[in-house]
Amino acid sequence: MQHIWAVIHIARVFLTEELNLLYNKDFPLKDMGIHQHRCEKWLSWLTFTRKLLFFVFIFSTTSGQIRYSIPEEMKKGSLIGNVAQDLGLDLKRLRSGRARIVTGENSQHAELKPDKGILVVNERIDREELCGDVMPCSFSFEMILENPIELHRVMVEILDVNDHAPTFKNKLIHLDISESATMGSHFDLETAYDPDAVLNSLQNYVLSPNENFVLKQQSNADGIKIAVMILQKPLDRESNPHLSLKLVAVDGGTPQRSGTVNIEITVLDANDNPPVFNQSLYTASVRENAVIGTYVTTVNASDADSGAYGLVTYTFSSLNGKSAEIFDIDSLSGIITVANSIDFEKEKKYEIRVIAKDHGGLSDAAKVTIEVIDINDNAPVINIMSLSSLISEDVPPGTTLAVFNVKDADSEKNGLITCSLDPNLPFKIQSSLTNYYNLLSDAPFDRESKPEYNITITASDSGSPPLSTKTDIHLKIADVNDNSPLFTKPNYCAYVTENNAPGMSIFTVSARDSDWNQNARISYFLEDTRVSGSPVSSYVSINSETGVIHAVRSFDYEQIKQIVFICKAQDGGSPPLSSNVTVKILIQDQNDNPPQVLYPVQTGGSVVGEMVPRSADVGYLVSKVVAVDVDSGQNAWLSYKLQKATDRALFEVGLQNGEIRTIRQVTDKDPVNQKLTVIVEDNGQPSRSATVIVNVAVADSFSEVMSEFTDFKQDKEYNDNLTFYLVLALAVVSFLFITCLVVIISVKIYRWRQSRVLYHSNLPVIPYYPPRYSDTLGGTGTLQHVYNYEVCRTTDSRKSDCKFGRAGSQNVLIMDPSSTGTMQRSEKSILDEPDSPLEVRKNELFLSDSRVCVCSLLTNIRTMDRGSACSFFFPISLSRSLKSSMHFRLTLYSLHNALSSEYVSRVHF
Repeated sequence: MQHIWAVIHIARVFLTEELNLLYNKDFPLKDMGIHQHRCEKWLSWLTFTRKLLFFVFIFSTTSGQIRYSIPEEMKKGSLIGNVAQDLGLDLKRLRSGRARIVTGENSQHAELKPDKGILVVNERIDREELCGDVMPCSFSFEMILENPIELHRVMVEILDVNDHAPTFKNKLIHLDISESATMGSHFDLETAYDPDAVLNSLQNYVLSPNENFVLKQQSNADGIKIAVMILQKPLDRESNPHLSLKLVAVDGGTPQRSGTVNIEITVLDANDNPPVFNQSLYTASVRENAVIGTYVTTVNASDADSGAYGLVTYTFSSLNGKSAEIFDIDSLSGIITVANSIDFEKEKKYEIRVIAKDHGGLSDAAKVTIEVIDINDNAPVINIMSLSSLISEDVPPGTTLAVFNVKDADSEKNGLITCSLDPNLPFKIQSSLTNYYNLLSDAPFDRESKPEYNITITASDSGSPPLSTKTDIHLKIADVNDNSPLFTKPNYCAYVTENNAPGMSIFTVSARDSDWNQNARISYFLEDTRVSGSPVSSYVSINSETGVIHAVRSFDYEQIKQIVFICKAQDGGSPPLSSNVTVKILIQDQNDNPPQVLYPVQTGGSVVGEMVPRSADVGYLVSKVVAVDVDSGQNAWLSYKLQKATDRALFEVGLQNGEIRTIRQVTDKDPVNQKLTVIVEDNGQPSRSATVIVNVAVADSFSEVMSEFTDFKQDKEYNDNLTFYLVLALAVVSFLFITCLVVIISVKIYRWRQSRVLYHSNLPVIPYYPPRYSDTLGGTGTLQHVYNYEVCRTTDSRKSDCKFGRAGSQNVLIMDPSSTGTMQRSEKSILDEPDSPLEVRKNELFLSDSRVCVCSLLTNIRTMDRGSACSFFFPISLSRSLKSSMHFRLTLYSLHNALSSEYVSRVHF
């Protein structure tokens, strides 16, 4: 329904334009009447029918075109129309397609709001400035959407509003009229100009009331209304030599506008004949861009009067727009020349009204029509509307790459445009709408052969000489993963020597991909195949980036001779493409195996190898050494040599076959037991060898051989037993030595730790020395030795303990009360000495001394702080018998109980 109303609206607008043109035709006054009315009515219906059918056809064939009508002088931001709704487009489509409008070289009068899908006024629009006298007035532009490319043409018609009043060129019209002018004489007046159109343009003239003149209006062929003043009452110079009138020009707009000019008439004496043009219409033509002063045409009027009344002057009467600036007329000769530059694209035809006036005030008018001849002075203009500068190489032929517009301001054949391309390029140009062209692909692309194109579009007109314009388009081809990696060789073969180091680089496979960037990034892989029943990955590996093949383990030629596997090269495209190649690695033999002797078999059970009778001749075959080498080639070529022999002059070994033969006659003097050492060597570099011992018995009977070899066996058994005993004795001696060494070191360490305990005590030492007693032998002291007691008080007497120290034998320590250390005691203990009569006496004295020591000890302990520690020294002489004395034990027990009751934690004796 919206489309139907749009058709009706467009038809109505065009019908109105046609009717206006019909009513503005310049019919002669005498033909006006019933005939004119009937013709106009018939033409109106004919035009309506023709236009309606035309627009129905246009609407049915071009759905991408829409038309709006708006009045001029609308404010910026005013709504023109909802293009999204009228074209059936979604707002999301407008945003995703980056909808925009393209006007080419013209000013952008409208603005698109993609977020709302509407068109608004972008700047003030003046219909008269935009179109001049052309009706209907409209401008068009294209709306372009991308992804995919869509092109819609929008035409906006500018409706006229009455924004201009009729104006006169001059503010004053001066007329000189003879008083003898006859009634009915015509006096042409200046024509007013109103740039508005149709009803808003000039419609009527009004002359101020007077007795002598009436106003008559006429319309020329262009519909311009002309005012003619007709004399209806003779003038009388004597009664009224001057007349002042006003001419008012009125338009038909709402509100109505008008323009006024003053007419000053001077009444002259009699002038009987007015000037008369020799023709009422003059036609001429001039080329555009003609230089100033170029001759156009000459108008001519004659006057039958003589003298001053017969002298005619020429002037331009009514000039529409800028006509007065374009041409000039000589007032005396009537020659019309070019006064300014002429542009066919701005104005194709000029109509000028020329007035011929004598000095008596009489005048005549003629019309001059000047056609402008177009010349080819405008080259085509190319405007790129939409361009995809980067396209994928897999686009099909016929894909639209660019949309461009070509315009030529010239007309007819000068404006007939032809677009062309380089025929060697895979592109073509296709016309879409008027003056719009699409650049299409004409063949498949291949980025690998040509990654980019420089396209030159040439637009030429058909003028003489033709003018052309070129524009360049740079098009890049985006890569598609359409090429598989290709190996540099159809297959690979490499050699590696056995016994290689694991991780060794063997060789490199290489592939190339003609694609670009990620599509050309190649990774290498090993196909999951098996070699000798094992995965190929257990033999070799490949670097996924460089293609370097490494050995996973050391190869053994004797186990595997070759490794055949498949390597795959895969690119980074999506989806990825790949190719395979067969790789063969041949293992080369190395002389890493010595010869192995198969015969004679070397065992420890039997000594006798071969027996040679003493009657053997020269060349007698004694035995044959048989050996093999698991290597291959020359590494397995064996040679035999006799290394040692009991009698080298008796036997020889074949170099190639290993046969042992006699080289002389066997005699009775030759020993029975012959020992031959044969060496077998291969031909490798370096060579490897094996030796074999061949025992040969030179005897005629078996009993002789047995007796000889039995003695040999006994000697061998004796030697074996002797060796066993020697080894056993050496082991026992070594064990005893190590044991003694460990014991000595342990004792040293133990003694050292005991000394550290005594030397490095942090307890304060309180020395105590009881009175000295004289022994029975008359000595001055009581005892010879000192006993050390270490006493510590604590807050918890239940945790106290008692330690018995050893008595010193010789050294006695005399300590200062402030001292905190002790001296080394004697290593020899008196307890280990035998008792003597003197010692018995000392023991008795000890019992009394110990009581005194206990009392003194208790007194000192009570004076100490709880938790402190101290040491006491008692001179005690002990003997072997005293240690077992009951009195001694009781004394110590009493001392221990006394100290424990006083909260002493540790007591050392």
